[in-house]
Amino acid sequence: MPHIVMEYSDPVTERVNVGQLLEDLHQTAVGSGIFDASDVKSRAYACHDWLVGEREDEVNFIHVTLLLLDGRDENQKHNLSHALLDVLQQHAPELASLSVDVRDMDRRWYAKVKR
Repeated sequence: MPHIVMEYSDPVTERVNVGQLLEDLHQTAVGSGIFDASDVKSRAYACHDWLVGEREDEVNFIHVTLLLLDGRDENQKHNLSHALLDVLQQHAPELASLSVDVRDMDRRWYAKVKR
């Protein structure tokens, strides 16, 4: 744990190296010192259809959701969200919409198999 889920509008791939961006987001989480490196999981999904305000699909975006098991303090979550946002800004400074959302997952209901 954690899970980094990056969603982006399809045309972003014309301006941003998505693979490198995902790697840098992943390394930011690993380098935070909050998690075991082997627990960090990252993935990216292109959105082929999206709407943003009245400009519909004219506005390109990258949104990162960071899913954490509950128990992290507010300072850790704040620092992680801003560190990930900094990475987004480095890779895609010209995009109109860059965002990060940190979400807690309830440990009581989270299950996994680790081999």
